[in-house]
This record gives sequence, C-alpha cells and structure tokens, in this order.
Amino acid sequence: MVIIAFAPKSSKVLPNIFCRHFKHCAVLVRDKNGFIMYQFSSHKNVAEIFIHTRDIRILGRYGWRFVYVPCEINSGFNPRNAWTCVDMAKRAIGMHAPFIQTPDALYKKLCD
Repeated sequence: MVIIAFAPKSSKVLPNIFCRHFKHCAVLVRDKNGFIMYQFSSHKNVAEIFIHTRDIRILGRYGWRFVYVPCEINSGFNPRNAWTCVDMAKRAIGMHAPFIQTPDALYKKLCD
C-alpha cells in the first residue's frame, strides 16, 4: 500500500505562486513498525522520515490530506531521480501522465 500525502503549505516560492490548494506532496510507504515518508526537497535530495500512525493524524490536523493508492510501490522506485515532488509520487505508483505537474492535478486524478 502506498499513501500519497498532500500539504497545503510549502516553503518554496514557485509552488506558492502556481498551486492553489495543495503546494506539496510526499510518498508514504508501509514499513515493519510504521511508515517511511519520502519528503522531496530538491533534485537528488530526498529525506526519508520514519513516522507512526499517530504522526499521520497530527499532520491531518494541520491540513494534510492523504490518498490511499491500492498498489505496491514501483519495483524500480528511486526517489532521488525525481525532479519534483509530483514526479516522485508518480514514479512511486507507476503513473505515466505527463500533463499532471502540480499537486492539485495529482490529487484530482487520484480522487476521481
């Protein structure tokens, strides 16, 4: 199971200009004791953060939205090859949609 998390805030300038509701996305993958969150910062710079279900509830209180994707993580998934957070999320679930470039568009596609 893969979870795509969408955040309403970002510290980057361009997402704050071009994105409406969601400014950032992250990938959560199930681990033995919890989840590993792949937090995209820049190209070749992705942080792996270990979190629990309690942390997911806390993030939800701060406006984060979570979409559960019923698939396993892509076998060739390497988060450091991605250029944006949306590209990283699409690579994780194996989605080939070149016109989806913003977290809003990805959220809409996954929820439809």
